[in-house]
Amino acid sequence: MENYTSRKMTQEEVKVSDATAAQLVLNKSLRDFKKAQLLLQIDQSLEKRDKETFLRLTKELKEVC
Repeated sequence: MENYTSRKMTQEEVKVSDATAAQLVLNKSLRDFKKAQLLLQIDQSLEKRDKETFLRLTKELKEVC
């Protein structure tokens, strides 16, 4: 049977862990903002019946998601 031991994280490990978590939150927030902006622009392109812009924006939306 394997012996699992736990240890406390060093201060440096905590800093790296916190920085990684912060970066993940920031990236998600930026992605959500970009998605919302693209959806708004897609709606506008539909209202204007602008097929070229619609196709470009939906392609970009797929890349963001």
